[in-house]
Amino acid sequence: MNCACDQANLCSYEAGLAQLIAAAQPLTESEKLPLADALGRVLHQDLWSAIQVPPMANSAMDGYAMRSDDVQLHTPLPISQRISAGAKGQDLAPGSVARIFTGAPIPHGADCVVMQEMASTHDDANGQTWVTFSQAPKVGDHINPAGQDVAQGAQVGKAGDLITPRLMGVLASVGFAKVPVVRRLKVAVLNTGDELVMPGQPCHDGKIYNSNLFTLCGLLNNMGCELISSTQVPDDPDTTRAALLAAAAEADVILSSGGVSVGDEDHVKEAVEELGELYLWRLAIKPGKPLAFGHVNGVPFIGLPGNPSAVLVTFLMLARPYLMAMQGRHSIGSQSYPIPAGFVRLRAGPRTEFMRVSLEVSSGHLAARLQANQSSGVLSSATVSDGLLIVPANTKVAHGDMLEYIPFTELGAA
Repeated sequence: MNCACDQANLCSYEAGLAQLIAAAQPLTESEKLPLADALGRVLHQDLWSAIQVPPMANSAMDGYAMRSDDVQLHTPLPISQRISAGAKGQDLAPGSVARIFTGAPIPHGADCVVMQEMASTHDDANGQTWVTFSQAPKVGDHINPAGQDVAQGAQVGKAGDLITPRLMGVLASVGFAKVPVVRRLKVAVLNTGDELVMPGQPCHDGKIYNSNLFTLCGLLNNMGCELISSTQVPDDPDTTRAALLAAAAEADVILSSGGVSVGDEDHVKEAVEELGELYLWRLAIKPGKPLAFGHVNGVPFIGLPGNPSAVLVTFLMLARPYLMAMQGRHSIGSQSYPIPAGFVRLRAGPRTEFMRVSLEVSSGHLAARLQANQSSGVLSSATVSDGLLIVPANTKVAHGDMLEYIPFTELGAA
């Protein structure tokens, strides 16, 4: 399983991602939640509808329900009843029509609805209302059949489905008040570095504010994960080992930023190898080459780089799919789109690059505009970007070349 590579033979992005996904062990524990609280969670089991939706045929609009054979243009018919949504009408008397409103059940005997715009009414001397039609109806006109939306016994959710507002509406429509969901994935986050201070504290010379923690917290929250601890770890071997052991004791996954490169003060890689095993270290990607994957006391560990944009990119493109697989999600890919490049790159790089871009329209054509500074230490460019453009290794780029683009909205980072 070990795919650690040396500088001359880094693992490709595709091979690294495949290794991560193959190693993911989906959670098996579940809980039942009120449907209103289930947004963003993952269904634990398949769900079927015990009813049909709509339960009975209903009117698609305001108008008049009738037998189509009874209608003769410009010949008035009497209105025998009025049916509103939520009410139940009587059997339709032959030779009459029912005034009906959107969503109201179709009375027995009626086979069509004529919209009110195609009708005119008048009252006779006895107070009877008559209606005349300017359009001849056909059987089935403007009727929503019973079961048109959901048939009884139909599957309405699959194990591994992400519960979206759309799915919540469908589940509510068939009567689910509670739903079985995968329990939250417990993630411990370690941020390493003597230079880090928390926002709100004095930032003296040589120090920087800890942005990675907040980037990761936001991304994990968007995934429905439970952040059980966030620890700021100084550059010390003993403290690093202790922090990893503490995280392994309570987390499903340990996520770190920094400390996995080759510097004298990078202690995370060595600590993981002492306390567990490292399967993967360093990928042929930019930004984010010093990515690590292994375990600490049997608990999965993903070590992200320390630079802020590298943290963002490696989480989105590698850690996120792995965590989705652990959540039991059956769809862990992100929708990508071919987009023409709105820039030129004359030199081909040796690594797959994930470039921050904005989409712009020029001369009527959509293109990906490259953010000027692609440094792994520049995070602010991500806030004015629309997504990531993937430039394969050893590839030059000319204006108009079609490249794979993934919006931040697809990556849970909008």
